[in-house]
Amino acid sequence: MTVRLCATCAVEQPGEGSLPAVCPICADERQYVPPSGQVWTTLDELTRAGRQGVLTELEPGITGITIEPQVGIGQTSLLVATPAGNLLWEPSGYVDDRLAAQVAERGGVAAIASSHPHMFGVQLEWSRRFADAPVHVAAADREWLQRGGDAVRFWDDRTEVLPGVVLHRIGGHFPGSAVASLRDADGRGLLLSGDTVLVTPDRWCTFQRSYPNHLPLSAAVVGRIADALGALRFARLIDNFGQQIREDAGAVVQRSAARYIRWVRGDFDDRT
Repeated sequence: MTVRLCATCAVEQPGEGSLPAVCPICADERQYVPPSGQVWTTLDELTRAGRQGVLTELEPGITGITIEPQVGIGQTSLLVATPAGNLLWEPSGYVDDRLAAQVAERGGVAAIASSHPHMFGVQLEWSRRFADAPVHVAAADREWLQRGGDAVRFWDDRTEVLPGVVLHRIGGHFPGSAVASLRDADGRGLLLSGDTVLVTPDRWCTFQRSYPNHLPLSAAVVGRIADALGALRFARLIDNFGQQIREDAGAVVQRSAARYIRWVRGDFDDRT
């Protein structure tokens, strides 16, 4: 079967029938259709153009997967090893035989999940290559699922996808925006935050409705996100581009939320 996807966000599309005039995910205000117009592509076309997966061990038990040259948004997928099998978090918009074989050498994929629809990638194609591994999609974002299949499992506010690996619906960027919590190799809490919480260059965090279009979230919503994350225990955080907060991440998230809220609430308007 030909796997079709949007060239801008790299989210897979239905395998049959006509494609829409524009990608629904990119036409939304949180993403964008390039000025040059909508472009559709296929996995075969990307393979012929020389794309390949690059695996980097970020630390014991966590492997980052990037695609070069970049495909779509260019997230860093995370292959997270657990005693019960591997989680593929933020699946890339590209996979080929070589990349699948490299992942298989590291234990394969037992579960697939993403933080929000921009990160769906070619999740069902990844699933097909690994014995139809379940693809976990937040029910609140069901409308953004472009390609359905028997492997899709809808979940609500919290679900354990592998023993000790829990998805939590946090909201904000999308109604179904999620994080994954687990214990890392040192036994400390680790949060896979996607861009539900994005690491900034000053090693703080930020929260947005749209990152490319710079649309903020309200103070009330960021306060709600901070409260939800405050109920979790994590010392470290990795976002969807592989950026990390290595120490005291829970406190950093709370300080970052407080800083954000004060700015959008107008507390510092006298400085502007």
